[in-house]
Amino acid sequence: MALRAGGLIVFRRLAQAVPDTIQFLLLQTSYGEHHWTPPKGHVDPGEDDMTAALRETEEEAGLGPAQLRLVDGYRRELRYEVRGRAKTVVYWLAELRDPGAAVRLSREHQDYRWLGLEQACRLAGHTDMQDALRAAHHFLSTDVHKYRDL
Repeated sequence: MALRAGGLIVFRRLAQAVPDTIQFLLLQTSYGEHHWTPPKGHVDPGEDDMTAALRETEEEAGLGPAQLRLVDGYRRELRYEVRGRAKTVVYWLAELRDPGAAVRLSREHQDYRWLGLEQACRLAGHTDMQDALRAAHHFLSTDVHKYRDL
């Protein structure tokens, strides 16, 4: 059976920068290769992908639905193998309402960073995650967006 996970690519805008600077939140795992990713996690029985994404973001980064707003129109699926099993991770794009809000890490993570696009891509390492971050940045840079409260 394939593994399934949901996550949020969380970003903030720093309005004091000219032009507005978009920064992405990446978390460093406290296990394995200590890789960097946006908050994400396995879909539990009875959950849908979005419910898992919201739950995992709150558990891993301490950012709940009241602190975020979903950007309509962005959804990205990444597919890869983990220990010989197929895995699909579905990501949505969410803006942090208060750019200064505190991130609170779970025990699953040992560090976090807010990074501009190129720095985030370097830290993320994997090509598919880099592509997802670039697509999100392009999406945010090109159109007027509709937001949805979570």
